[in-house]
Amino acid sequence: MKSILALLIAVALGFFSPKATLAGDIEVDLELVLMVDVSRSMTERELEIQRKGYAEALRSDAVFAALQSGLLQTVAITYVEWAGTQEVVIDWRLLQTRDDLDAFAEILTSRFDPALRRTSISEALIFGARLIETNDYKGLRSVIDISGDGPNNQGRAVTVARDAVLAKGIIINGLPLLTREGMDNAWHLENLDMYYESCVIGGPGSFVIPVFDWDDFAEAVQRKLVLEMVSRPPEAQIVPAQSMRLDPTDCLIGEKIWQERRRYWDSP
Repeated sequence: MKSILALLIAVALGFFSPKATLAGDIEVDLELVLMVDVSRSMTERELEIQRKGYAEALRSDAVFAALQSGLLQTVAITYVEWAGTQEVVIDWRLLQTRDDLDAFAEILTSRFDPALRRTSISEALIFGARLIETNDYKGLRSVIDISGDGPNNQGRAVTVARDAVLAKGIIINGLPLLTREGMDNAWHLENLDMYYESCVIGGPGSFVIPVFDWDDFAEAVQRKLVLEMVSRPPEAQIVPAQSMRLDPTDCLIGEKIWQERRRYWDSP
């Protein structure tokens, strides 16, 4: 009885954080995994644009206002670069103030890494879900935000990974990069935005925001972060693709392109 009374007094005096659950997890409005493509098809310039674009968006007034719109005004966020493998660039951090946003942005622009090989959207999604499941936060919403300039071509089928992640209650949003600067056009899917809509994203309020020009990247990231952080769920969004040269609803199109290229390389 005395221990219960002591606990009630401690809570009343503010000794326990209102954002800490009895299980030890910290309650937040949003758990957000930023999964950013650094596959070999990306040039060094594109890698730098991505880092700087995220940094610029995080420092914007719009993103800070979205952060402040939540019930708890707190977002847990991590930044991961992926290709065939994944690397956590910035581990989980809490965003509550402008200083938090600035500090996160500063780390992003402090170094740039070389590109990795292949494109495994599926394994990136599984990795992102594992980060959410094993962190110290309990979000009112959990989101994996994945960008990329090509379809899945390695690992398990992207739809298998997507469905496994959605079954955990995690939302997947997409930022397909329809720019034309990478390795060569053999890996370019004109309607990558439609592929992301059909094969990658899912969950309540999930959306796709395509990037057609690198000059628009920072603005697209800002728009995406605002939609993810605002307290109300966003409406589903997608800009129609310009070409139907390849079927965007074929969720194995990346694997087929890869096999076709391998046959070309192996031919005498």
